[in-house]
Amino acid sequence: MTQLPGLLDTEAIRKDFPILDRQVHDGRKLVYLDNAATSQKPRQVLDALGEYYERYNANVHRGVHVLAEEATALYEGARDKVAEFVNAPSRDEVIFTKNASESLNLVANMLGWADEPYRVDHETEIVITEMEHHSNIVPWQLLAQRTGAKLKWFGLTDDGRLDLSNIDEVITEKTKIVSFVLVSNILGTVNPVEAIVRRAQEVGALVCVDASQAAPHMPLDVQALQADFVAFTGHKMCGPTGIGVLWGRQELLEDLPPFLGGGEMIETVSMSSSTYAPAPHKFEAGTPPIAQAVGLGAAIDYLSGIGMDKILAHEHAITEYAVKRLLEVPDLRIIGPATAEDRGAAISFTLGDIHPHDVGQVLDEQGIAVRVGHHCARPVCLRYGIPATTRASFYLYSTPADIDALVDGLEHVRNFFG
Repeated sequence: MTQLPGLLDTEAIRKDFPILDRQVHDGRKLVYLDNAATSQKPRQVLDALGEYYERYNANVHRGVHVLAEEATALYEGARDKVAEFVNAPSRDEVIFTKNASESLNLVANMLGWADEPYRVDHETEIVITEMEHHSNIVPWQLLAQRTGAKLKWFGLTDDGRLDLSNIDEVITEKTKIVSFVLVSNILGTVNPVEAIVRRAQEVGALVCVDASQAAPHMPLDVQALQADFVAFTGHKMCGPTGIGVLWGRQELLEDLPPFLGGGEMIETVSMSSSTYAPAPHKFEAGTPPIAQAVGLGAAIDYLSGIGMDKILAHEHAITEYAVKRLLEVPDLRIIGPATAEDRGAAISFTLGDIHPHDVGQVLDEQGIAVRVGHHCARPVCLRYGIPATTRASFYLYSTPADIDALVDGLEHVRNFFG
């Protein structure tokens, strides 16, 4: 077995993930390399979800009976865990949503309905980047269409980095919000947050960071980022689906209007008007994702117990090995940085003129799960003149043997297609 410095004890970790013991396609061992789409869940998270439904299931904040009080304590306890995980100054800055897409839509709609000085209108500009997930493109397109604001973006260099050469022309005095991804889900690029935030602050623009591909893989400190909003999702970081997070600066959350109306987000209601609860509840209308929040809290306990620094080091070693091995495959082209430096644990590639969907299907027959398509980042594929890519993405339980299986599988693909 290949030995790499910095690796976690994957043999012990993998025992926590029952699905990794699965065999598929007539007894082939599952090699799961689709972690950028969703991660697998450890027993600790599965057990927390089961225990919640078996022992504590009730609606939160509303009841005085014991189950309601226990469920509320678990739900709000998960908020405390998220706040600590991202180093938030206050737990009241943590808003639960159903996913990162909803978190980003929440920011866009708050700014569209806001009063000055936050309002986005026909005299203002919105800045994003060409490498964004559709979830950080479409909400801003909708906001621009509704308000008349101008949508601008940073382009990409040939090696998959942001082109910031014209940063002063893209981010101007008219810019109200700059929203960008911390780690690209398709290119793997880790973006230069400091330079973008510095320029945004110079012109008084707000900054929103999509950390969906960062929170699962590296320490995330919202204070160090100096952003105004940070969004991420639970299902990519060992948590359940149906739970996302939006962190926002307290003073902004106090000033900005709610997006959804309903139960729990109100203070008083009459037939003529309503007043709203303080943040975070102002932005959590209706019955929240209670069990999902409990599961996310358990996932944070699990990841924190291992250590995010150690997870980052493990993934860097795996990614470095994967880049090296993939570049040995004839006709393979990595889309994005062809180095492990300043990149996350997702590698997209093409293989000659073989369509990525065909690559993925042949790999699947060998038990290797990868992602194919444009990965909800179609502008990136258009930028590099390709219809789609094959993407392999790694996590704390990935091993060098998984990479070797992928490379062997790609050789089989090449042979299959002649």
